[in-house]
Amino acid sequence: MTDERAAQAARLRGAVDLSGLVNRPDPAAAGATAAAPSGARAGGLVVDVDERSFSQLVELSSTVPVLVDLWSARTDQSTRLSATLIKVVREYKGRFVLARIEAERNPQLAQAFQAQEVPTVAAIIGGRPVGLFVGELPEPEIRDAVEQVLAFAAQNGITGTVPVDDADASAEGAEPEPAPLPPLHQEAYDAIERGDFQAAIDAYSKAIAQNPGDADAKAGLAQVSLLHRLQGKSLDAVRAAAAAAPDDVDAQLDVADADLSGGHVEDAFDRLLTLFPKLDAAGKNRVRERLVELFEVVGSADPRVVKARGRLASLLY
Repeated sequence: MTDERAAQAARLRGAVDLSGLVNRPDPAAAGATAAAPSGARAGGLVVDVDERSFSQLVELSSTVPVLVDLWSARTDQSTRLSATLIKVVREYKGRFVLARIEAERNPQLAQAFQAQEVPTVAAIIGGRPVGLFVGELPEPEIRDAVEQVLAFAAQNGITGTVPVDDADASAEGAEPEPAPLPPLHQEAYDAIERGDFQAAIDAYSKAIAQNPGDADAKAGLAQVSLLHRLQGKSLDAVRAAAAAAPDDVDAQLDVADADLSGGHVEDAFDRLLTLFPKLDAAGKNRVRERLVELFEVVGSADPRVVKARGRLASLLY
């Protein structure tokens, strides 16, 4: 087994305990055809599940793997991700079922899956829940996760299917219509498309002013602010300035932005956290604010953010 495959298998075995919600059923015979829980849509391939119908879902997972989408109607990421997941599930012709759980209306289930934010995607295989990913992913990465689930299910003798009805077969290949973005979010998206980052910042800022709890607007603002700060800057020049002035706040903030945008997340965090104790109160405040922004860009549930946030807290207190 390759290192990558071993890592994937280990991740799929990292289950949480659902025994407090439902008794696990005896596994069904491999290759069987399963009936989807009541409330199924898309020909039995997509089901809306709540705490009352959850036991049917666990029972079903003994015959066919179940992908779980913990979502919220309040987030744009959730609606877009759900549309992609529905598209993918149709293409697999009954080899797995997608169960959608509205997290805010089913807090016990959200807690059982350890969902710290939405969207969160997990799976249930033979009655065992496994975490997959948090937040919106590109479609190819979602397909990779699905293939891992199917492979792990097959290793455990779970290779059944659910029937696909004619209505779902006719819908195969049809793109699900994503929910429209809120007006200010759409304004920001359009501005980003034409490269007007300041207009996007203004739109997201208005959205947050109208709804301080708008998590998508906050994430969008952090991301477009990063793009705006880097616009027109040469990576070589940024790195040279930072190397020449290791204690200069502006230079180090710039190179941290560049590191994070290039995928060097831990380097960006470490640079600013190492600089932090050397600064005066004003400098520390600027670095703290930038770190909070960068945490938003990466995502609060990311282990690298959790680690860096803890390190920042120890420096502050």
